[in-house]
Amino acid sequence: MSTLTMERSTPPRQRVDYAELGLSGLLLVVGALVLYDASGLTTTAAQTGPVGPKAVPYAVGALLLVTAVLLAVDVLRGGHGEAETGEDIDLEHGVDWRGLGLLVLVFLGTSLAIPYAGFPIAGAALFWGTAVVLGSRRWLWDPVIALVVGFGCYLVFTSSLGIALPAGVLEGVL
Repeated sequence: MSTLTMERSTPPRQRVDYAELGLSGLLLVVGALVLYDASGLTTTAAQTGPVGPKAVPYAVGALLLVTAVLLAVDVLRGGHGEAETGEDIDLEHGVDWRGLGLLVLVFLGTSLAIPYAGFPIAGAALFWGTAVVLGSRRWLWDPVIALVVGFGCYLVFTSSLGIALPAGVLEGVL
């Protein structure tokens, strides 16, 4: 009788994705910072209700820590995120540096204009500029929609949420 030799097959060693481990580490750091910052919140008896203002930061920080640990465990066990397979994304196409630069300029211009022009006007310029840079060609509707969105956001934040935003040149009007 002949002896059969059986080779022991070992499963291929799975590569650890260090980018995903890095994301896990970032989540861990952010969660710890949120918890540390939340521990410094001071509240009075009038501010605390059944839950209190510290509950949400503590919950967010704890969930960030749990997510970081679960992601790290998954990555170390061989799990990995799937690549984007959307049909509207061309992964072979390069970065549109011109569009990106124009968007950065729109955001910087908005941040510089808010103290002077006020949030409603600067916000409208932000929405209109972003629409134009991203390719919208509705030349008549874009400014109208931008004004509605800019002033609508201003009114929601100031009246409904009680957050004071600068009105700028419209200080006496709004």
